[in-house]
Amino acid sequence: MTGKRVRRGLGYYIGLGLSWGVLGLVLLLAAVLIFIPAAAGATPLTVLTSSMEPHLPPGTFIVVRPAPVDEIHIGSVVTYQIESGKPEVITHRVVEIRSESNGSRTFITKGDNNDDPDPNPVIPEQIKGTLWYSVPLVGYIATAVNGQSRTWLVPVAGVGLLIYAAVMVVSALVGRARKRNGRATGRRAAP
Repeated sequence: MTGKRVRRGLGYYIGLGLSWGVLGLVLLLAAVLIFIPAAAGATPLTVLTSSMEPHLPPGTFIVVRPAPVDEIHIGSVVTYQIESGKPEVITHRVVEIRSESNGSRTFITKGDNNDDPDPNPVIPEQIKGTLWYSVPLVGYIATAVNGQSRTWLVPVAGVGLLIYAAVMVVSALVGRARKRNGRATGRRAAP
């Protein structure tokens, strides 16, 4: 080894920075979208309609975590089953809490962008949880990965990663070959 330092151009450092940035973004998104909700027993969902605009526009990724009914107050954003026991849910804001004669509570909800409250009161058994946090626009990605487009999106992503890996391997091999040729040329030139 001659001890020479390899000079790298600006493109190398830009590429290195972008690679680390993308890796950091992927790890952050994985934490926010997958690991944190799973660890907390929360449910990730995507806002599909404009009923909660401007705070939760369509495409917003929301995470809903279970909450005791007595912690729900006016202004809380809750996700509830449209019909008790059915999987379809709505996320709306509580605008009124009613106490029934038997001591139970019901919740009147309304979308922020809707003129009128929802037609049916929500009973505690319908509530899946309250809004914990939201990430704008990321819901479109989650819907794409979990929806019908998964059949083509996952293979395309896999092929893209394979192509990226191939480019990295080829560039490393080319770099080694250049380095070897440079050393061989340098040895021949020396007396």
